[in-house]
Amino acid sequence: MAGFLRKLVPKRFRKEGVIIPVVRLQGAIMSGGGQFRPILNLANVAPVLEKAFSDKEAPAVAIVVNSPGGSPVQSRLIFTRIRELAREKQKKVLVFVEDVAASGGYMIALAGDEIIADPTSIVGSIGVVSGGFGFPELLKKIGVERRVYTAGENKVILDPFQPEKEKDIEYLKTLQLEIHEIFITMVRERRAGRLKDDETVFSGLFWSGTRGLELGLVDSLGDMRQELKRRYGPKTRLQLVTAARSLFGRRIPGVSPVSMDGFASGLATGLVEAAEEKALWSRYGL
Repeated sequence: MAGFLRKLVPKRFRKEGVIIPVVRLQGAIMSGGGQFRPILNLANVAPVLEKAFSDKEAPAVAIVVNSPGGSPVQSRLIFTRIRELAREKQKKVLVFVEDVAASGGYMIALAGDEIIADPTSIVGSIGVVSGGFGFPELLKKIGVERRVYTAGENKVILDPFQPEKEKDIEYLKTLQLEIHEIFITMVRERRAGRLKDDETVFSGLFWSGTRGLELGLVDSLGDMRQELKRRYGPKTRLQLVTAARSLFGRRIPGVSPVSMDGFASGLATGLVEAAEEKALWSRYGL
């Protein structure tokens, strides 16, 4: 009730300072996910973004990015949703990089009107990577015969149980180059007038926040709390926006009833996702 009554008082008579909604986007970027391994994707973050941008009085929305990347599709979807909300609600978007905003994490960071990074954070890695394992010799050793029946000569392209084929690799590289070009275009458009003409920028390399500033990948170095107070006054308050929770404390997005079979399947999937996420973080020494 007190909060409601405060809203009825004209702003100039209120004692509190500006309130800035803060959204934390942390983790690997993957489709799917669930209660066993919270990850970043549009389905999970959309409700939180909608809630943050719905504050009519806030002059800006602060988004903290801490992600080693992952799915280019989900990264772009999250980027697009942030930009749509910024235009619709006429809000300034300030992105703050913590440990890392690399690859898909940096793609999301591009949604910011400004990107502020810690001097020791990791930014960049503007490229595309695919990885996996091959097991063609393993089957022979354990006496297992691989049987695959297809309609379409390319249905088993890049099958990990078959030897690599040069044409399959070339096809994959073609797809990677197409996605890479989309990423490059996004960077050039969002960092226009700030990006330095350096051939290494789009090579897949990553840098510290300090070097990222020199290359034009970020706008400034700093800390979120200090930066927001500097911009909007010492009484500025940060309001963390989180997903709604059910009666039992679980976050609503991505949560559904789970049977025992579903539990086992979800647990196995969670272990795989955990391994994938660990590999992504490890690439940047984290």
